[in-house]
Amino acid sequence: MVKTTMSHEDYLEAIVMLGGSTTSPVRSVDVANKLGVSKASVNKAVSSLKEQELLVQPHYGDITLTEAGYAYGQAVLDRHRMLSDFLTKAVGIDPEVAEVEACQMEHAISDESFEKWEAFVRKLNL
Repeated sequence: MVKTTMSHEDYLEAIVMLGGSTTSPVRSVDVANKLGVSKASVNKAVSSLKEQELLVQPHYGDITLTEAGYAYGQAVLDRHRMLSDFLTKAVGIDPEVAEVEACQMEHAISDESFEKWEAFVRKLNL
């Protein structure tokens, strides 16, 4: 999977969190509200993600993820959830702090390191 920017990963993750998929579109305004950004920022990100063929959007229409976009967004969300769960349940970090830090970590960790960490967490049965 080709990596995109951390910001674009956040957009894909937010779209998946809002119920977006290859068959369920989401509205730009909902993405803007979820991320706390302007609709103009969403439009700019959507344009770039369209160029990367991670989503489609007819002129001023709703956003629908491509297969690749959905897989990417779901992978980012899965990373976030695993990291957040680990930080709260295994390490005892406050859930609000864990959410913020998991969001930072999900972008920085390599795929190889994440896979090994995930296998370790599975052994812990968290």
